[in-house]
Amino acid sequence: MTIFLTVLLTIFIAEMGDKTQLLLVAMAGKYKISHILSGTWLATILLNIMAVGVGAALSKYLDMRIIKFIAAIAFFWFAYATLKGESEDEEENTAKHNFGPVLAIFISFFIGELGDKTQLSAITLAANYTQSSFVNAFAVFLGCTLGLILADLIGLIVGVILKSKMPTGILNILSFAIFSVFGVVNIREAMLLIFGAGTQAIAGYLIITVVFALLCLVTFIKNFRHHT
Repeated sequence: MTIFLTVLLTIFIAEMGDKTQLLLVAMAGKYKISHILSGTWLATILLNIMAVGVGAALSKYLDMRIIKFIAAIAFFWFAYATLKGESEDEEENTAKHNFGPVLAIFISFFIGELGDKTQLSAITLAANYTQSSFVNAFAVFLGCTLGLILADLIGLIVGVILKSKMPTGILNILSFAIFSVFGVVNIREAMLLIFGAGTQAIAGYLIITVVFALLCLVTFIKNFRHHT
């Protein structure tokens, strides 16, 4: 019980204010709560199984260059989709589309959390508490999972409150801004990991960011003309 509570509190604090918590605020303005909970909880369980099962050795098998790049593309896509104005109504037309949002949320949350400070904390805790006995693994897994879920529920609640209190347009702008910032930050980190701190990294970072900005500008102009 001591290990469980220690791990839960550590992960809860580590996740507070983290990018995936803010990501849920943005997702609340785009997806159904059931889809968000399904996608994020599945990702959380899988991430913590990996952390406890592999422990500190997990970091040796992860190529952060690929992870950061995929995370950037995922966040850019969410930002673009928010700007484009994809609606939940279209997702609900047929049952076969219900799996789409869950998968999208799962992938985005999984990649966003993988290699993050919360995930690294889980790996460290798993390695520490399972050194003497692997019996502690379940307590570590449960503490990590519940700590992450509780912290992210706060982000989801904030998102739901904003969705009910704020005009849809403003919430969409907020969601677009959050996704875009995460995309820019991750693509910058990916370029630095791939090319190092040189002109190639700066060029790659600027090119991808500018292409994304131009694509969003074209979409914004089309939407503006459509509504006027």
